[in-house]
Amino acid sequence: MKRTILTAFAVAALGTAAMAQSQTPAVAPATPNVQAPNTQAPVPGANSFTEAQAKDRIEDAGFTAVADLVKNDKGIWVGKAAKDGTTVDVMLDYQGNVTSK
Repeated sequence: MKRTILTAFAVAALGTAAMAQSQTPAVAPATPNVQAPNTQAPVPGANSFTEAQAKDRIEDAGFTAVADLVKNDKGIWVGKAAKDGTTVDVMLDYQGNVTSK
């Protein structure tokens, strides 16, 4: 009997806590969670991006005419691409960082 009463009390207490939490409005962070670019990129490492995925990532970073992609011995995809009318060397590391020079 004692155990039943304690169990009922615990269930009621948890239910009340859950209700109180669901009525609390969610507060959005003041600033969005945006990651700063890696200033050490390109980072060498085991790169699992396929050539097609590497090309898509580079294009998503604003480059066009991506060509001649080759994964080098450091695991970095390197190739040529255009941005703002200029052809540049582009690189994509295993972390997804796109860099150019």
